Amino acid sequence: MQPEQSDEFYTRLREQLLLTSAWPSNYLYKFIVPTEPDKIAQIHQIFDNTGAVIESKKSKKGTYTSISITVSMAGPDAVIEKYKEVGQIKGVISL
Repeated sequence: MQPEQSDEFYTRLREQLLLTSAWPSNYLYKFIVPTEPDKIAQIHQIFDNTGAVIESKKSKKGTYTSISITVSMAGPDAVIEKYKEVGQIKGVISL
């Protein structure tokens, strides 16, 4: 995903999530982040107090960190809300 997604993108994502999952459901987020402690902390903060399981792995050269987050979400709108929050952090790539 690009840093600023269009409303059309989120509309399609919402429709796909409604069709493919029964809600509430566990959802897996994947992000690629420049290995900067403040950016990684911002992502952790977004998912703080949600019961999320967060796994991080640095790239071979240590330039980037991949972050996988598994969390129970109430529905597609909640999933999209988190994507939009993380999208505010400069340099983060959503997969």
